[in-house]
Amino acid sequence: MASHAIEVKNLYKIFGPRGREFVDRVKVGMTKGELNERHGHVLGLQNINISMPAGGVMVVMGLSGSGKSTLIRHINRLIDPTAGEVLYDGVDVCKMNENDLREFRRHKTAMVFQKFALLPHRTIIENTIYGLEIQGIPDSESRKRAQGWIERVGLKGFENHYPNQLSGGMQQRVGLARALTNDADILLMDEAYSALDPLIRVDMQTVLLDLQKELKKTVVFITHDLDEALRLGDKIAILRDGKVIQQGTGQEIVLKPADEYITAFVKEVNRGRVINVETIMKPLSGNPEGIPVVLGTVLEVAARMMTVANQTSAHVVTVDGKPVGSIDLATIISAMVTPISHEPSLQAAE
Repeated sequence: MASHAIEVKNLYKIFGPRGREFVDRVKVGMTKGELNERHGHVLGLQNINISMPAGGVMVVMGLSGSGKSTLIRHINRLIDPTAGEVLYDGVDVCKMNENDLREFRRHKTAMVFQKFALLPHRTIIENTIYGLEIQGIPDSESRKRAQGWIERVGLKGFENHYPNQLSGGMQQRVGLARALTNDADILLMDEAYSALDPLIRVDMQTVLLDLQKELKKTVVFITHDLDEALRLGDKIAILRDGKVIQQGTGQEIVLKPADEYITAFVKEVNRGRVINVETIMKPLSGNPEGIPVVLGTVLEVAARMMTVANQTSAHVVTVDGKPVGSIDLATIISAMVTPISHEPSLQAAE
């Protein structure tokens, strides 16, 4: 069953003892620098409005200090907002009383951390059942559920090992199994794969995508890596200095960057892994030619299919096989090439 969506509305976070006093000043133009220099307060988030899709992966990305980790901690209210709302199933998490918030955290959210956050004195299965213990689930049921997820993430046989006996990638699989064992609607992943080696990181991305096809959790994934964001995200929001600079699908962001800052992020992206065939297809004229390619296929995959089939043209079809357009290899290759430009570097954009 699909999870419920999360709505973040008009969210502000100002760190400091008198944060609420400065919300209106920020609204009328006080900058992050002015707030810090004149009043000793730090602007963490400014007027955040994001609709996070139910049963989908919402990626929030940005460089260090952009506010992305601050934002995810508002969803389970590890951080209290200065102003604004975080709605889950129509209920404002920011207004929950202590008991309701405790139940929300125990049953509706689970979190996967960058540094794994495993308990070193507990075995893998004991770490995995930790959340169920807090919920008061009987030990026999907890272990049965945990064992199933340990096997699903590829750690069968390691149940009685301790965290320091596992590699970093294996420890993160334990963190994922622990989160999934709780069977929460919302999965919060704060830089969950940033500490992993590149190959292990890609492997863990694949694990998440494969599980998500079945589970349809509402996943909020924090990263500073655009390639990771584009691979995982059904929707992406890019933050800078506590503000949302652009949000949309990966294809929308790559094809239509909102400003020079976003342009600097996306200019080196492999467009062939982001752009779908329907973006460049032409209307059918006459009978369909070449091999069929299903709507939603990215250009890189379509080009590979055509090359293997020794074809220079193809027709785009719906999932039930209805032809809707045509593409050719030359157009695909042209669209995959990032235009050479002279936009300022990312450092200059900052």
